[in-house]
Amino acid sequence: MPESASPTTAQSFVAQFGALRDTLPGAGLPWLRELREDGIARFAKLGLPGPKVEAWKYTRLRPLERIGFVPAGAAAQVDLDKLPALLPHTGVGHRVVFVNGRLRQCLALLADQPEGVELGGLADALRHDPDPLAAELGRNGNGARARDGQPLFALNTAMMQDGLVLRVRRGISVALPIEVIYVGAPGPEPVAFHPRNLIVLEPGARATVVEHHIGLGAGAYFANGGTDIRIEEGAQLHHYKIQDEGPEAIHIATTHVELARDALYDGFILSKGARLSRQEVAVQLAGEGSECHLNGAYMLRGEQHCDITTTIDHLAPRTSSREVFKGVIDDQARAVFQGRITVHRDAQQSNGHQLSKALLLSDRAEIDAKPELEIFADDVKCSHGATVGDLDRDALFYLRARGIPEAAARDILIEAFLAETINNIAAEGLCPALMSSIGHWLGGTTGRTEP
Repeated sequence: MPESASPTTAQSFVAQFGALRDTLPGAGLPWLRELREDGIARFAKLGLPGPKVEAWKYTRLRPLERIGFVPAGAAAQVDLDKLPALLPHTGVGHRVVFVNGRLRQCLALLADQPEGVELGGLADALRHDPDPLAAELGRNGNGARARDGQPLFALNTAMMQDGLVLRVRRGISVALPIEVIYVGAPGPEPVAFHPRNLIVLEPGARATVVEHHIGLGAGAYFANGGTDIRIEEGAQLHHYKIQDEGPEAIHIATTHVELARDALYDGFILSKGARLSRQEVAVQLAGEGSECHLNGAYMLRGEQHCDITTTIDHLAPRTSSREVFKGVIDDQARAVFQGRITVHRDAQQSNGHQLSKALLLSDRAEIDAKPELEIFADDVKCSHGATVGDLDRDALFYLRARGIPEAAARDILIEAFLAETINNIAAEGLCPALMSSIGHWLGGTTGRTEP
C-alpha cells in the first residue's frame, strides 16, 4: 500500500465491502460480483492516492484520512418537498432525488414525455433488468490509465448501491431537462456513499441532464460518485453539474465519457461547496467528427480545496474539444486545475483548445494550474493556456469613478468574469439560477478590502 495512504482508512473501506458484499444490489449476478471484486482489489492495492501519484500531486485527502466513515443507511429522513431546485417545475421533464446515494423519489412532472426514455435507479435496474447493464458498467473505467490513477473510482465500483440510470432510445429527443438532486444528509456518525450513474444515448438521441448536489446540515460525509456516459452516433448530451455540498463534506466525482461518430458532449461544472472536492472527467472522442465542450467555474473561500482534473483523448480524425474553466479564490482556499488534451496518431485534422483562468482575492489564496498538450499527429490545431491574477485595477477605478461603491464594483467584475462560462448553457432557465447562485456567494465574500 502506498506510503501516502492511511492503512487504517483504506483497510476500513475494504472491511466494509467484506461486510456488505452479499447484501449489495445484484449480489447474485456473477458478472457484477466479478466487477466488484476487481474494484476492491484495485483499491486495496492502490490505497488512498497521495502526492506520489502524479494525478493527485496537488490534492491531499487528509480530511478523508482523519475521519472514520461508516456506510450510509437507508433511514435518512429528508423533507423532499422543501429541497431547493434549480429549475421550476414548468421547465423540467423529470425530477429525480437521491438521499445519501439512494433513490428516494422519481417524479415524471409531465405526462407527455416521449416513449423511448428509460429513467430510474440503478438498484431497481439490477433487480428487474440487469442484462443491459453488464456491457455498460465499468466500460470506460478499465483502461490502463484509469486502473492506475483512479482508486476511488475502483472503490465506487465495488461499493455502488444506487444511482441514476438513463437510456434514451434511437432518434428520441427529450425536450425538457431531467433534474437530478443528490442530497447529502449527515447523521450521528460521518457517512459514506458511492452513487453510480449510467447514461446512454442511442444514435440521434438528445437529452439534457442537470445535476444538483446539495448538503443538509453541517456534519461531515463522503460522497464518492462515479458516472459512465456513452453517446452514440449523432447523439447529443448536455450535462450540467452544480456542486453545493455541505461545508464539511468531501465530494469526489469521476466521470467517463465515450463519444461515437458526430456525437456531442456539452459539459459544465459549477463547484462552490464542500470542504474538499475533486471533479475528474475523462473524455474519449472515439468517433470521427465527435465534439466535446467542457467548461466550468469554481468559487472558494475559507479553507476549501477544489480540484478540477480533466483528460480529453482525441482518438479519431476531425474531432474537436473546447475547454474553459474559471475560478475565484478567496481567504486561504486552494484550487487545482489539471487539464490534459492528447491528440493520438490517427486523430488528424483535430482541433483542441484549453484555457484556465483564476482570480485570487486574497494574498493567501492559491492555485496550482497544470495545462498539458500531448500531440502525436501532424495535422492539428491545438492551444492551451493558464492565467492567474487579481481584479483589474483600471476597471475597478473606472467603476468607482462613476459613483459605484468599491464592494459593488468588485462584485460586478467578478460576476462578469465568471459569466463567460455560464452564458453558453443551453438549458432554458438554468443560466439565471446559476448567476443568482454566484450573486449569493459574492454577497458573503467581496465586501471587504484587500489585506
